[in-house]
Amino acid sequence: MEKYIGLMSGTSLDGVDAVVVETNGTTINLLGHADFPMDPQLKADLLAVCTGQQTNLKVIGEIDHHLGHLFADAALHLLHSLHIKPEEITAIGSHGQTVFHSPDAQYPFTMQLGDSNIIAAKTGINTIADFRRKDMALGGQGAPLVPAFHHTLFGKPESTHVILNIGGISNISILQKDSPVIGYDTGPGNMLMDAWITEHQQVSYDKDGAWARSGQIIDELLNQLKAHDYFTRPYPKSTGRELFNLDWFAQYIENKHYQTPDVQATLLEFTVTTIADQVIRFHTGDDAKLLVCGGGAHNHYLMERLQVHLPNWAVTTTNDYNVDSDNMEAMAFAWLAQRHIHGLPSNLPEVTGASRLASLGVLYSKN
Repeated sequence: MEKYIGLMSGTSLDGVDAVVVETNGTTINLLGHADFPMDPQLKADLLAVCTGQQTNLKVIGEIDHHLGHLFADAALHLLHSLHIKPEEITAIGSHGQTVFHSPDAQYPFTMQLGDSNIIAAKTGINTIADFRRKDMALGGQGAPLVPAFHHTLFGKPESTHVILNIGGISNISILQKDSPVIGYDTGPGNMLMDAWITEHQQVSYDKDGAWARSGQIIDELLNQLKAHDYFTRPYPKSTGRELFNLDWFAQYIENKHYQTPDVQATLLEFTVTTIADQVIRFHTGDDAKLLVCGGGAHNHYLMERLQVHLPNWAVTTTNDYNVDSDNMEAMAFAWLAQRHIHGLPSNLPEVTGASRLASLGVLYSKN
C-alpha cells in the first residue's frame, strides 16, 4: 500500500478539497482530509475568467501561480495535521481548477490552472496533473474521469447502482452487472442555485435547500430551461460553467417579475429533474440505488425531491457505503495519480469517447 494526496477544486469554487489515502489501486483507505479555503479575491478573479469576462495572459498567469501555491499549501496543511512527512507520500494527484472546458468545439480543449511545478517544488512531492488532455487528444471528452474510480469502489452490482456527484455540475456513473460502465454530465448541479442565492441573499449557498423549499416551482420557466438541446444530446457528453451560468440564465427571466425564492425553487427542480430524467433510464433489478456525493448531498430538499422523482430507487449518500461523500472526487484524483505512477490505464473510452485506454496525467518531478 502506498500513500497519495488528492487535490480537487471543482466548479463551485468553494476551496480546495485535500485528502490523503492509502491504496494499492484496488483498495483505497481515506486517512484524512481537509477543506482549504480560497481567497475571495482569487475566487472573484476565477469567476471572471470562467464566465468569459475580459482578461489577458498576465491575469491568467498570475491566477495559475496563485493556485499553485494554494494547492501546495493545502497539501502541506493536511500533512501537518496528520503528522505525515512529505517523503511518506508517493505522489500528489492535482486536478487543478478548470477555467474552461470545451470538448465539442472545432478545436476541442480543456484548461485547468494551478501550476504543478510550484506544487512539486513547494511540497517536495512528485505531482501528477493535467489528467484530462490526453483523453481529449484521443478524441474523448476529457470528462467525466471519476466513473473508473466508482467502478473500482463499487464494482458491478446485481441491481443498478448510480453514483451521482452533485458539485457545480452533476455527473452520473451507471454501474450494472452485465453492461459497460456509463458516465456523463447530466447538466447543472449547485452552480446556478449558488449563483442565484449569492446575488439575492449574499450567502454562498442555500443551506439545506431552505430558501428553495420556501418558494414555488415556476413550471413555465422550468420547461424553458429543460428545452436546451444539451439534455437530448447522446452521451458521451460533458459540460460546465461555460454553458450553464447566470448570464445564460438571464435570458429566461428578462422582463419577468418572478419572486426570487420561486426562482430558487425552480433552479433546484431544474437540477433534480435533469438528473432524474437520465437516471430513470437505467433501472434494472429490484434493488436500484442512487448514491449521492458532492456538496449536493447536504441539500436536504434536493435529496427529498430526487426521491420524489425516483420512487422506485433507494436514494442515499455514499456515506452509507463507507465512502465520504464530501471527498469522493479528491480521492479519485489520488487514485488517478496511483494509476499514472504504475503506468496503468485510467480512462474509460466507453465513458469519455476516447479511441483507446490511456494512463492519464503528466508527472511534475520534485527534483
